[in-house]
Amino acid sequence: MTDNHAATADEAPVWRADVDALAFRPSGHRGLCMVHRHAFRTLLRRYPSPEECAAYFQDHRAVFQAAASAKLVRASVAADANFHLTSRDLARAMQN
Repeated sequence: MTDNHAATADEAPVWRADVDALAFRPSGHRGLCMVHRHAFRTLLRRYPSPEECAAYFQDHRAVFQAAASAKLVRASVAADANFHLTSRDLARAMQN
């Protein structure tokens, strides 16, 4: 996990220190999806390190992909636009 500004589908997520968020590229999307540490804090019920955020992402990768796909459709996100997932977006995907 490095602090660069790129990630590709199926690659490990990238921690973006400049925005305090984990970034990944959703399947079939050219932009990045970012999840702020505050969203992870809500999910984990504690303030996580970047490594803990990445581990949670890896353990729940399918949920993150599903939440990203749903938000892309729901919010009509452009094919190359960056966007954010909130803890609510992720909770919604976990319920499905």
